[in-house]
Amino acid sequence: MSDLVSLTIDGKKVKARKGATIFELAKKININIPHLCYHESLSIYGACRLCVVEIEGRPRLEPSCATIAEEGMVVRTNTARIRRARKMNVELLLANHPEDCFTCDRNQICELRKLSFDLGIRELRFEKGRKYSYSIDDSSPSIIRDPNKCILCSRCIRVCSEIQSVSVIDFVNRGGRTQVLTFLNKGLN
Repeated sequence: MSDLVSLTIDGKKVKARKGATIFELAKKININIPHLCYHESLSIYGACRLCVVEIEGRPRLEPSCATIAEEGMVVRTNTARIRRARKMNVELLLANHPEDCFTCDRNQICELRKLSFDLGIRELRFEKGRKYSYSIDDSSPSIIRDPNKCILCSRCIRVCSEIQSVSVIDFVNRGGRTQVLTFLNKGLN
């Protein structure tokens, strides 16, 4: 039995080791798939749903970061259906995001802003969802945490847990009130 699988991504034949994700393989053949929650050094979370792809024979769009490549798969990464889904996902994130891009410290390196531009989002079609505001935690000399800009990608949680081995932050609450907080909402100091 072979340790390799063969599949097609956007018309390109790919051979890969068993266990590789579609996202990894697309990257390997220079196909860029947008993403926010994925990071190669962290465990898979698959929540942002920006890396969705179409897989022939499957009715739903699948997150490429969490979908293991299988023998004979035919994958498409940039159809009209996928672009609509990605655009809507970013628009929903923006509906809960502050509108201070031009004065934000991360203005020129903001992944969300770049994705918005790449997806052609010029105005919001969804009503602003978050009607409350949170305090900025600047108690740590190394991290400034602004919960108002959080998109709930969990990268900070996974970095603290998996790389730093400190697990000082986690998700609290549910639904529209979900936040990333420290235990008892103490500062990071």
